[in-house]
Amino acid sequence: MNLATLSASYLRARPLNTALSVILLALGVATIVLLLLVVGQAEERMQRDARGIDLVVGAKGSPMQLMLAGIYHLDAPAGNIPLTAAQALAKHRFIRKAIPLALGDSWKGHRIVGADKAYADHYGAELREGRFYQKPMEAVLGAEAAARSGIGVGGTFKGAHGLGSEGDEHEDAYTVVGVLARSNSVIDRLVLTSIESVWQLHEEHQQPKAEAREVTVVLVQYASPLAAATLPRQINSQSELQAASPAYETARLFSIVGVGIDALRGFAAVLILAAGLSVFIALYSALEERRYELALMRTLGASPGKLFGLLIGEAFVLSLLGVALGLLLGHGLASLLGAWLERQQHYPVTGLEWRPEELWVAGIALGVGVVAAIVPAWRAYRTDVSRTLAQG
Repeated sequence: MNLATLSASYLRARPLNTALSVILLALGVATIVLLLLVVGQAEERMQRDARGIDLVVGAKGSPMQLMLAGIYHLDAPAGNIPLTAAQALAKHRFIRKAIPLALGDSWKGHRIVGADKAYADHYGAELREGRFYQKPMEAVLGAEAAARSGIGVGGTFKGAHGLGSEGDEHEDAYTVVGVLARSNSVIDRLVLTSIESVWQLHEEHQQPKAEAREVTVVLVQYASPLAAATLPRQINSQSELQAASPAYETARLFSIVGVGIDALRGFAAVLILAAGLSVFIALYSALEERRYELALMRTLGASPGKLFGLLIGEAFVLSLLGVALGLLLGHGLASLLGAWLERQQHYPVTGLEWRPEELWVAGIALGVGVVAAIVPAWRAYRTDVSRTLAQG
């Protein structure tokens, strides 16, 4: 007697009930898997982009805006700070490394960042071809910026005012002198040039005095643990500067976003529980319809344990189908979302990555389906053969 064949035949005979149970479970699993992939990859990418940066210093405003603009280049900065203030900050005894950045323009949605070569070195970015800029109006493209634009060494382009893609273009053009290899960091999405290039494009015909020059932010690395306790307070006490801690602001950002994420996780959990209830109802109602059939199976030699295993097996097959479909759906949605984010030039997401937490999701979903079958399976185990056959 092939119990697996009987289970499969019965599930095929009730396509609507089978489909409902599988789809509910698949939607719950897919939702959680999608959240795991998106949130996990975003957290890892943001941690990589902020590595080695203990503080972001810029103009007074929102600390989170300062962090998003200065490290992740996802927001517009509140303003600029005097170059003299940035230079004085770099000489502070609590600071090991200070990297000034000049922002304000973009090209095809890619941020143009004025910075010394130390900025690329901080992320371990290396040249794939060409060289680094040596004079104003030379630029080096990040790997993604080069791939999307199709421009290589020797090409030219004009930056646009602002950080969007619809600003008025400057008259002067940049010349691409190098392309960076992929570093899996924020550098990949950027166009790098010298700070002098940014100054040149934004100055009037008259040459301002050196002390009037400005930068946008300074990325700071502490020289000692003591700096974390004293330096931010010292900086914030100055009227023209503000300091933001990437670690603190990133944690605050995810705590804000986490409210919505938790709501989606709760919704997914409800779907999985609803799928378990659907499995329970389907098997319980099926048990009432199959009581005579199960009694006949007992007379043909099937033991109570086999009947118990029959219903547990059916629940396991339903759950397995739901989990498999949910995993495929979750990774497929992540790939679609990643393609859309790539077109928007935001943080990339891939559905090709596997996360260990997905095993827990699959195990819990399978467990819910099997547990839902225990009561119907126990009733099948306790089937009274003679009474059931007598009742017909």
